[in-house]
Amino acid sequence: MDVTGDFIATASIDGQVVVHSLSGADTPAFNMKRPVRTVALEPNFAKSSTRSLISGGMAGNLTLHEKGWLGYKETILHSGEGPIWQVRWRDNLVAWANDLIYDTQSQTRITFIDRPADSPRADLFKCTLHWQDSSTLLIGWADQIKVARIRARSRKASSASGVSPLLVEITAVFQLDCMISGIVPHLLSQTAASSSSLFEDALKKAKGDGSVRSNAPKPPALTAFLVLAYTPPDTSLLTGNEATSDRAEQARKQAERPELRIISRAGEELAADALGITNYERWNCNDYILVDIEAGPIKATAASTARERYYIVLSPKDLVVVKPRDWRDHVAWLVERKRYEEALEEIERRSDEADAAGEKDAVDAVQIGQRYIEHLVAEGDFAKAARLCPKVCGQDTKRWEDWIFVFAQKHQLQAIIPYIPTESPTLGPLVYEIVLTYFLAHDRQALLQTIKTWPKGIYDIAAVIVAVQSELDRAPSSSTTKPTGPDTVILMECLAELYTLNRQPGKALPYFLRLRRPNVFDLIRENNLFTDVQDQALLLVEFDQELREKRKSEGEEIDTDPVAAITLLVDHIHSIPIGRVVQQLQSRPAYLYLYLDALFHKDPHLTSAYADTQVKLYAEYAPRRLIDFLRASNYYNLEDAYNVCNERDLVPEMVFLLGRMGNNKKALNLIIERLGDVNRAIDFAKEQHDDDLWEDLLRYSETRPPFIRGLLENVGAEIDPIRLIRRIKNGLEIPGLKGALIKILHDFNLQVSLLEGCQTILNGDCADLVLKLHKNQTSGFFLSAKTPCPICSLPISQPAHGLALLFLCRHVVHAHCVDHGEELPHQPDPTLVGMGIGGQPGLSGKIAFTAILRAKITQGCPVCHQKSEGDRT
Repeated sequence: MDVTGDFIATASIDGQVVVHSLSGADTPAFNMKRPVRTVALEPNFAKSSTRSLISGGMAGNLTLHEKGWLGYKETILHSGEGPIWQVRWRDNLVAWANDLIYDTQSQTRITFIDRPADSPRADLFKCTLHWQDSSTLLIGWADQIKVARIRARSRKASSASGVSPLLVEITAVFQLDCMISGIVPHLLSQTAASSSSLFEDALKKAKGDGSVRSNAPKPPALTAFLVLAYTPPDTSLLTGNEATSDRAEQARKQAERPELRIISRAGEELAADALGITNYERWNCNDYILVDIEAGPIKATAASTARERYYIVLSPKDLVVVKPRDWRDHVAWLVERKRYEEALEEIERRSDEADAAGEKDAVDAVQIGQRYIEHLVAEGDFAKAARLCPKVCGQDTKRWEDWIFVFAQKHQLQAIIPYIPTESPTLGPLVYEIVLTYFLAHDRQALLQTIKTWPKGIYDIAAVIVAVQSELDRAPSSSTTKPTGPDTVILMECLAELYTLNRQPGKALPYFLRLRRPNVFDLIRENNLFTDVQDQALLLVEFDQELREKRKSEGEEIDTDPVAAITLLVDHIHSIPIGRVVQQLQSRPAYLYLYLDALFHKDPHLTSAYADTQVKLYAEYAPRRLIDFLRASNYYNLEDAYNVCNERDLVPEMVFLLGRMGNNKKALNLIIERLGDVNRAIDFAKEQHDDDLWEDLLRYSETRPPFIRGLLENVGAEIDPIRLIRRIKNGLEIPGLKGALIKILHDFNLQVSLLEGCQTILNGDCADLVLKLHKNQTSGFFLSAKTPCPICSLPISQPAHGLALLFLCRHVVHAHCVDHGEELPHQPDPTLVGMGIGGQPGLSGKIAFTAILRAKITQGCPVCHQKSEGDRT
């Protein structure tokens, strides 16, 4: 085959030599009339104009076929020295066996290389030739390898006539323990030992001195020999002792498997591998052929320019492709020896390189990882197996679930739990429920943390709630309002979180309250849980009070406003009935006081049913505010309230209650005897408006100078100063009497001045109002025929000649609309008046008629009269 792969030359024992074209119809054929063993095409055969080829066979002739103008011509290059077993053509050099090298450029034979001494028969063990490059020929014959180097002669030697300009040197000879069926060069950099360290080892073997100089330049491609080795089954073929009378030795022996061996330049065997050839035991050395193929670039990095080389071994029945081992083979080798971790590391490293190059490899890392996990589980290393699961299972939910169930069956679920994915991928709900059940039984703190971190839609929350509730019911301290045991606290927190995730904040609320969560009030408002908190009022208030106490102990300022829980209960009385709250707070009177007090401030009528209770609560927890409540409320029992105040000796409250009950004298006596407060006594007497009470107060004050002075300082409309002064006994010493009298006189003068000032202001206002009235009565105003009468609502112009009355208040009415209007005289006819009939003419007549009308109308303006009488007419 030529280098383009377009032309293939074949030779057969029937003497036919044919050149086949894969793309054209030109197929030259030659009949050599004797068996042909070998054929070689000219280098660059496809582009050559001569399309030359060389053939040789049992006739012993090495024939050159060249294309000319009139067809192919044949030239015998060599003959007469036995059969031609093989021929190889490289550039301008042709080598053939029986070991001759021919220069086509100078058309001379360069050299003859004789067969090794004591060589076996040439027809049984053929010679193998291969051009490693344009100047190196590899020769494999029988059990020997020879390396021939072609170089140019010196100018003096080559100038002699008949001497080839090239000469051949045998640079290396290797003796093997097998027969050579084929030989090709092999690049060490393409072997399985492609790392730098192995490269250096190979270099040491190639040099034979065991040393590598670090400063030596690295060769571009260090080669060894790839040999197809054949071991003869019959040693008589090697010794030439074929004629024997021994039947056993005459019987055909079965051949052994052929091997591929890598031989270094130092003659050392680097590697060997037996080939699985069909019916190998029937084939001999000449039945095998080894060919090297240079394919496309190696799939490595994008910058790599190396080309992949592989080899083909042919036998009568098989065609075997031989490739150098790569990292995939290394991975398979590691897997066979159960070194899975190293295999996965190699796959990961190679995958990174392949991803960078944009390539994909066919190595099933998942399957190897699966086997590795199986191996680790069998060895009992569950922690390591669990760490490997994310890489192996990836997005495969079925594989994840299978392994989780395996760990659960082995009672090693805790090892794989940290690696279980919750999203991308999301596994079945049963898997997550198994994990939560495990935490519920073994690690409840982890259960709480898992519930908080896991997405809410990956497992059946209701089923988990049932399981956690069952555990909480068995806890000894779960029945109290405040949990005591650590497990109980954690279980309550779990239930609170689960109910919240399940969109049931109302059911989570009791647990938040018992756990004293500070976000309870926000939770209630955000989710409108006012109906759910109906039966949790006591817990809510207790929790809020504890928060206030805690902040107070930490030095934080606490406002005096009602606590948040009380405010919440009061603001939502329609959702949280007052009666239910009061019933729950009965056992805690302090909280009940706060609640009722807040309700009372919102609306006093809301606490009407609990007024008597409020009296007791105010007397107990806020005595100073009791008097305000007593004054603002009308729903409590006066006697019961008086008894409560009497028990606690609340005198001001008792005075107020006695005043409400009508026992003013006793109330006044309490003020005088118990309080001794004249101002309070005076205020009390003013409130009652009772003259007898004032008399009692004056009588009590006769012997009490401080009271006399207080009365003198507070005299007014209720107390006549003369009446008080006359009751003062002669000789009674009253401290501050002079100042009190001066104050009385000063107040009297002040009152006189105020009266005079008020009179002056009143006179001025009256004058202004009179002027305004006169102006209004004398000024004109608009009136039309359509103006309605205020009494009958008919226009003033109807009837046409009717009488209309205009009052100074500017009301215009029909004459017949006033009282006794039918008795009023009719207006005189102006025509008749002008004639001296029916009245006096001129202004005097009009004044006289007006006087008559005014005398008849006794009530004035009927409109104003109706308004003053309240519209009773």
